[in-house]
Parts: sequence; C-alpha cells; structure tokens
Amino acid sequence: MRYGAAIEVACMSLLDRRKKHASLLAFCGGLLAATAVGLSAYASHGVADALVQSRLQLAALYAFGHGAVLTVLGATETRALGQVGLYLLLLGTLLFAGSLVGGALLHWPTSLAPIGGSGLMLGWVVLAIGALRH
Repeated sequence: MRYGAAIEVACMSLLDRRKKHASLLAFCGGLLAATAVGLSAYASHGVADALVQSRLQLAALYAFGHGAVLTVLGATETRALGQVGLYLLLLGTLLFAGSLVGGALLHWPTSLAPIGGSGLMLGWVVLAIGALRH
C-alpha cells in the first residue's frame, strides 16, 4: 500500500467515525465563536463605557479563540487525554469569559475569572502532554 493511500484510509476511517458520533465539543465551540462575534459587535457599537467595552472585547477574544479550537479539535480528537484537555478549555472559557461578561453587563463579581483562567491554562497543558504522548 502506498504511503498516501494509507493516510487516505486512516482519514476516511476517522471521518466515518465522526459522522456516526456528533461532537458536543465542536458544537459548543461553534456556539462560543458565534456568540463571540456578536459580543464583539455589541461591545464596539452598543457600549459607550470604555471599561465595559474592554471587558467585553477581552471576553469575546477568549471565547472566539477557544471556540475555534474546540470546533476543530472537538470534531477530531478521539484520545481520552485530548478530550479532557478540550473539556477543560470549554469549562475555563465559560468561567473566564462568562465572568467578564457578567461583571461588565450585570455588575456581578468577577471572582470566577481566575478559576476559568486556571482551567484554560490546565487545559492547554493537558493538550500539550497529550501531544507528547501521541
């Protein structure tokens, strides 16, 4: 079997497996990214206060970046360690960005932001370890 053909078979096998199982991580990632686009637009055009704008833009940046990662890797990651890392990214993003949005719009305390940020860092470390073990 040619090298290229082996890769093609492996990719098709992965794609076939993914067609049968919907990816919650990819779905959540897509929603995060879409929400981030709307949040960024709202921050740019619907908010006058500079501090509120800054917090919303930062939340949108984290939600979009991590949402894109979850959309791509969530659809393809099959290893347990990789899945754990991605779920940590999802939880960390929800806590970090959600805390910033809640603080900016609803005047909630942002005490969950450091927990979310730690979850994000841990998620990336777990993904890095998973990449070494691959």
